[in-house]
Amino acid sequence: MALLLFLAFLAVPIIEITVIIKVGGLIGVWQTVALIVLTAAAGSALVRAQGFQVLARAQKSLDRGEFPAAAMVDGLALLVAGVLLLTPGFVTDAMGLVLLMPPLRRAIAGWVLRNLLLRGHMHVHAGFGTAQRPPRDDDVIEGEFREIPPDEIGDGRDRPGS
Repeated sequence: MALLLFLAFLAVPIIEITVIIKVGGLIGVWQTVALIVLTAAAGSALVRAQGFQVLARAQKSLDRGEFPAAAMVDGLALLVAGVLLLTPGFVTDAMGLVLLMPPLRRAIAGWVLRNLLLRGHMHVHAGFGTAQRPPRDDDVIEGEFREIPPDEIGDGRDRPGS
């Protein structure tokens, strides 16, 4: 896995630089720079809009007492899409745009999760069930009490440990 990451960190910049040089030769330097900035701005706006939708879905799941697993996976994929779209280059922008398409995002996320589960390198723990919480009543204060006879008030015997 470490070798794969090393190769990716080595290959991606080389591929990006090559594509940027080719595109710059075809359309010009300033048009290429403008296109890179435009894709970063448009991509971040799309990630933001979809991120709010995913957040709303997660909130609805939590309100129903369900664990928002699908929304969490979508949120993680959107985070990766945002990083890819903000990274200068056309190849990373294309990969980021793929992650912005919900059907493709879910298919890729499903494939990644399946591979992680098959390798046994992933553990999922949830800290709550699907039971509904009881309604809160702010007028109720829970606690214990002990009645103190009037003749004991003020002599220190009502304090714990006395």
